Amino acid sequence: MSFFPPIRPLSLAAATLVLAQMLALGGCASGPEVRVSQDKTVDFAQFKTFAFADPLGTDRGGYQSIVSQHLKAATQLEMEARGLHLVSTQPQLLINFNASLNEKMRVSSAVPPPPISGYYGYRVGMYSAWPMYADQTRVSSYTEGTLNIDLIDAARKQLIWEGVVTDSVTQKDLDQLQASINSAVKAAFAKFPLAAPAPAKAP
Repeated sequence: MSFFPPIRPLSLAAATLVLAQMLALGGCASGPEVRVSQDKTVDFAQFKTFAFADPLGTDRGGYQSIVSQHLKAATQLEMEARGLHLVSTQPQLLINFNASLNEKMRVSSAVPPPPISGYYGYRVGMYSAWPMYADQTRVSSYTEGTLNIDLIDAARKQLIWEGVVTDSVTQKDLDQLQASINSAVKAAFAKFPLAAPAPAKAP
């Protein structure tokens, strides 16, 4: 039994409008969308230690979820690569997460191949399709995942950096949850104010 309401087909006019709006926003991008916000007045180089909020936004029912465990492991690697250390008491930074999955709708339009060759060649010289036939609009549903990573100045209890990663999520992504989370965290920290040093080249 599906917990999501069925998606009704759009009329051609409505589908075309939605498609135009999507194109105006930049169309389909490859890879995740990453957005970051930060307090420009903060010198991130001053921070040397961090810990994780308790409870995390991704914890459920009073216990630490598998998602939280993967997020902590991936984030710890990124922070330590930048010279920060995980501590159990008096951290300078606190890290929190939130993650969500939402059902979305995708509209696409495909133009059939020209009728001068290939499969449609049998029509040449005999007849053509109706005027709107070329606009083959398709509407499909997909799952969109959003991950938020918050960095808080523990002393001031103030958010100073936020990374937001958004991407479509397939069943394969859910089956390979740890790898998917690792990729999302890495994408967020690629825009972190402190860059990780490049790996040393082999002699």
